[in-house]
Amino acid sequence: MNGQTRMPLDIRPALPVDLPQLLALYRHLDPDDESPPLDLAVQRLNELQAYRGSAVLIGLIASSVVASCTLVIIPNLTRGGRAYGLIENVVTDVAFRGRGYGKRILEAAVAGAWQAGCYKVMLMTGSKKPSTLAFYTSAGFEQTKTGFQIRRLPPRAEGAD
Repeated sequence: MNGQTRMPLDIRPALPVDLPQLLALYRHLDPDDESPPLDLAVQRLNELQAYRGSAVLIGLIASSVVASCTLVIIPNLTRGGRAYGLIENVVTDVAFRGRGYGKRILEAAVAGAWQAGCYKVMLMTGSKKPSTLAFYTSAGFEQTKTGFQIRRLPPRAEGAD
């Protein structure tokens, strides 16, 4: 921790009522990223939650959303039919970084994946910053595969996408 006070973090799946705060939190990933209109955000949240075990997890201090990540549980036909988890959009409000909240939200996502019977949990980052890579390693993730992608939108300016 960086010496700042650590307050209790309540972690739970996001609800439609949380979307205005969640969309504002995503500005900490990329301030120039286009936000969906609220009605579309509600629709996308409902679509994501239709996948058993999937959720947008939020971390709250008091009633403020300060951290989040998305867990998607993907059905699978290998590994004995065991699903796998994919984590995306990991973000902590810049004013609350360095207090362990990002690691806690990742731990909750991994626990959710194990509870859903996943055999592995994956995430990708476009960031090359040593601090970002060290953060994921400290949260228990290993850099073991090579990722490839084809994009319709450019990566975020920092490359965190």
